Amino acid sequence: MVFRFSRLVSVVFALALVVAFALPSGAAQPALAQGGLLDQVRARGNLVCGINGTLAGFGFLNPDGTVSGFDADFCRALAAAIFGDASKVEYVSVAARDRFPKIQAGEIDVLIRNTTFTFERDTQQGAEFGPVTYYDGQTFMARKADGYATVADLADTAICVIAGTTTEANLADILATNGISAETLTFEGIDQVIEAFVQERCDAVTSDRSQLSSRVAQAGDQGADWALFADDFSREPLAPAWRAGDAQWGDVVRWVVNATFVAEAYGITSANIDEKIADASLPAEAKRLLGLEGELHTYLGLDATWGQAVIRAVGNYGEIYERNLGSLGLERGRNALYTDGGLIYPIPYR
Repeated sequence: MVFRFSRLVSVVFALALVVAFALPSGAAQPALAQGGLLDQVRARGNLVCGINGTLAGFGFLNPDGTVSGFDADFCRALAAAIFGDASKVEYVSVAARDRFPKIQAGEIDVLIRNTTFTFERDTQQGAEFGPVTYYDGQTFMARKADGYATVADLADTAICVIAGTTTEANLADILATNGISAETLTFEGIDQVIEAFVQERCDAVTSDRSQLSSRVAQAGDQGADWALFADDFSREPLAPAWRAGDAQWGDVVRWVVNATFVAEAYGITSANIDEKIADASLPAEAKRLLGLEGELHTYLGLDATWGQAVIRAVGNYGEIYERNLGSLGLERGRNALYTDGGLIYPIPYR
């Protein structure tokens, strides 16, 4: 009996070691001990969504306290799917350096904040990523008066960049690949980068094209003196991210984003959704998305009409894009539907 008990203790100890070493060092635990995050969000009564907060067109806190932007609309889409009410969102402005610590600590339910989906972030930061919502690329911005338009022009200049970002790492690669020597000045956020540029502490700045376009638009007359390079120098797929280890929550985020793609593919908009619902010839996939037939919603743990709630609240992907990014002069390009030569490819809802 003593021998059997000691063997049992050894087996239990061995299993504990297996569990302890199964997770990568520093990774967030796939916890949520009191049930999945979807249940926790419902019980709390709102979605906590991490956004930029200072980036016009994407996630911007307006003077009147409202929040607007492309990323913010996807936060609203999630709230609409979960609660049937797009207003049930608490927005948290997240600095670049704090993005993954806040995800790991469970301080936000989802991060939708001009964040690039990369290998390291996916495998080492305790996060999972959803569908790409915006295909971006890194470029440079300089003063028109200086005439800089290519990377070669930046030799022996000073370039401002946000510290601790993929942008900073890309900049090092770009300079090394082109054999260019330039001084790199790093700052905490884009506000500080632009301020340094205005003060002429640097000759150029580098960031995602979308972020620089937003800043040009925000700068008004001053922005008219700035110019973005024509070329992109990296791939920057921007996507939502959340704490790893909750498959159901991941499914909800993925399919809410994909619903906006599917709706655009079928021409379903916030303006014509009732007309589409009444259309007997509506394709079967569109009917499933709008909850008119099938039981797919049960696999997500959402109400049958969750797709309707999303489209009524924010519209399809094209509506979200044009409402928020059209004013920045950002053409659809890579962010058009695949049928129009872009990369937005709806996953079948079946």
